[in-house]
Amino acid sequence: MNTISPIPSHDIAQWILGLVQSLCDLIGLRHSPKIEQIIYVVFICAFAIVLGYVIRWVILFAVRKIIKLRKTDVGDELIKQKVLSKCSHIITPLVILALLPFAFESSSGLLRVLRDIVEIYLTIMFGVGINAIIGFVWFNYNRKANEENHPLKGVMIVAKGIVWIVIVIICMSILIDKSPMALLGGLGAFAAALMLVFKDSILGFVAGIQLSSNDMLRVGDWIVVPSTIANGVVIDVSLTVVKVQNWDNTIVMLPPYTLVSTSFQNWRGMSESGVRQIDRSVIIDNTSIVPASQEFISDMVARYPLLEEFVAKRQADAKAGNTMVFNGGVAPVNGTLDSNLGLFRAYLCRYLLNHPAISHDNNIIVRLMTPDANGTPLDIYCFTATTDWLAYEAIRSQLFEHIATTATDFGLRIFNNTFNGQITLTPGAPTGPTTPTATPTPAAPTGTPIAPAGPTK
Repeated sequence: MNTISPIPSHDIAQWILGLVQSLCDLIGLRHSPKIEQIIYVVFICAFAIVLGYVIRWVILFAVRKIIKLRKTDVGDELIKQKVLSKCSHIITPLVILALLPFAFESSSGLLRVLRDIVEIYLTIMFGVGINAIIGFVWFNYNRKANEENHPLKGVMIVAKGIVWIVIVIICMSILIDKSPMALLGGLGAFAAALMLVFKDSILGFVAGIQLSSNDMLRVGDWIVVPSTIANGVVIDVSLTVVKVQNWDNTIVMLPPYTLVSTSFQNWRGMSESGVRQIDRSVIIDNTSIVPASQEFISDMVARYPLLEEFVAKRQADAKAGNTMVFNGGVAPVNGTLDSNLGLFRAYLCRYLLNHPAISHDNNIIVRLMTPDANGTPLDIYCFTATTDWLAYEAIRSQLFEHIATTATDFGLRIFNNTFNGQITLTPGAPTGPTTPTATPTPAAPTGTPIAPAGPTK
């Protein structure tokens, strides 16, 4: 029969046993070893819980006072994430383990069962504390040191998962009274099943490492995944999912390995460069392209003083026998005096070079693309001096509105659409050295004169 140790070796245990016996005498219970064991266990459990809460309260109270005095962000996060509170949970099982042996003989079966239960509880609380520390370290590193916003949340989740796997193995070894290494050796037989169960987690972890090490993706990046409907900003990267907030505020969930196994477009380079590309064409009606007379050139210079320097230089080059059109530089004026279209190209180059919202450190090109049945595409290639979406769209819209309104002054017509094989002309009579005749088709539908190019938000 299990009995209480007749002479406890610890003063606190003797005092507690004396209280237990006094309590039994007070309520009229006979001195039964089992009853005294039960009361002693209940007493030390209650005492340990109270002591644990007292110690936790004292520590948290002291830490809060220190934090208020020092006013550090780390201290605020310790309190906010309840790291100290979670770590202090190990105090209660430690007190119980320290006092429990004094109530039983060393060979007591009940002592072994109670000790196993408390050790499992201690192991679980230890895992809670370790994971709280891991989360705190990751949060502070991600906020301060991770300036490039690498997707490291998956690494944190894996670390916490490993901790819980170790905790489960230790708890199982306590229950079956075997070494944890023996359990680890037996897990090899279940490796295939574990890989099937945790397939997505394993793939997500490997993909997260690839995304981070190759700097392919960061939180805050604007990405476009052609094989999906994802077109927006990355708001979270975890072990099993990448969350992308589209521009309509919908959230798209993507497995991390999708971004590794397929191609996707990351617009971070555009954002970091500080400029954004405009590459759009308008189609010029070929019948409106005519040679430029001296009178027409003089008239255009009078209307648009930006052409004065270009015209003077080209005329001087022509007298000197210099027929070179390209004069070097990052953004050369691209145009000629041969036709109204060449003069219009020169004007657009000068206009872009003097536009305050256009970057002058990048290429500015006004070029003619391959003609087709609709006409000759006039392509505008330049960069805005801002990457802000609203400003970018406003600059681009203003630019092509200006092109549409000034083209008629140069005698050019912008192609709209075809109807029954007839070309529909833009409203208004064109001006220039010659005025080609054409009969507009009544009630002809109008199309879009500007063909957008490239992704837009």
